[in-house]
Amino acid sequence: MTLVSIVITSYNKAPYLEQAVKSVLAQTYSNIECIIVDDGSTDNTEKIAQELIAKYPQIKYFVKPNGGISSARNFGNSKATGKYIQFLDADDWIHEDKIINQLECLQSMSEEEVFAYSNYERVYVDKNNQIIKCVSHQIGQLSKEELINRLLICPDFLADSSFPLLQQAMLFKKTIFNKYQFDETLKACEDRELMIDLLINDNISYVYTPMMVAYYRKHASNLTDNGLLMRESYIRYFEIVKQKHQDSISLNAESVNLLVEKTIEFKETDSLARVSQLIEYPIYIFDKKIKITNSLMLKAFYNLRLTLPDFILYKHRRGLRSQKVISWFSKVLKF
Repeated sequence: MTLVSIVITSYNKAPYLEQAVKSVLAQTYSNIECIIVDDGSTDNTEKIAQELIAKYPQIKYFVKPNGGISSARNFGNSKATGKYIQFLDADDWIHEDKIINQLECLQSMSEEEVFAYSNYERVYVDKNNQIIKCVSHQIGQLSKEELINRLLICPDFLADSSFPLLQQAMLFKKTIFNKYQFDETLKACEDRELMIDLLINDNISYVYTPMMVAYYRKHASNLTDNGLLMRESYIRYFEIVKQKHQDSISLNAESVNLLVEKTIEFKETDSLARVSQLIEYPIYIFDKKIKITNSLMLKAFYNLRLTLPDFILYKHRRGLRSQKVISWFSKVLKF
């Protein structure tokens, strides 16, 4: 019976770890290797893990210095001994039939290096971990071009479709990771960057398994809710993609435009300098009202922005007082 490794990565996710582990151990496919990688947690993750090991001695538990999600996944991969592997964040969980269904699809394929992806559900919770709402994401069978194009749209609210390749909802042939790893310079978007690499490689195939396999918890401590961290990660992600694949991939213009707008708004000079290297001119900013045709014009506009108060340019930065000032000036100018 083929061994499947499931690597649960955890950094200060003690309150959720037991649910993740139990969802792995509850799989209807029985030959599972459950690995917990504690990425230098400072909460009681180790205590929870040891309690779980006392009940379920088949669990393997490793502690490493904090290095981020990519480092934790790569470490877990190095400890895994299965023919297939899945990565699961400690605050998420999987459907009991996930592995048996995805494995059946993968084993029906003749290719040596393959992966499976499926549907998932975002579960929104409040500060007390009470479920507020659940949103189903039905992905469907997509071509390589469709997958690549969607991976290049970020943030996700710019897209009219769900993020297609959530790690929690995937299963890989482990031989893939003999050549590929998660990029440890990325604090986020590491999954996007890895999947771009895999999809560009014609020797790697994939299959869509049409079922709801994973549950992705959205709560206040999700890294993806940290605006500055995500902007830095998007920039780094696009830099890597451009460096590796500039002859075969064009970056998503709308995503780059948004990065330009946000780095200007928050006066992130160094970040804007990096983003400017990603731009294909012209670009349109401020609700597409301003056309920027070259780097000199962009620099001039940014210097102007540095001299203006936030409330002049951005409606959402205006308090009651500044709204009155703007309203007064508007009336005077109209007069």
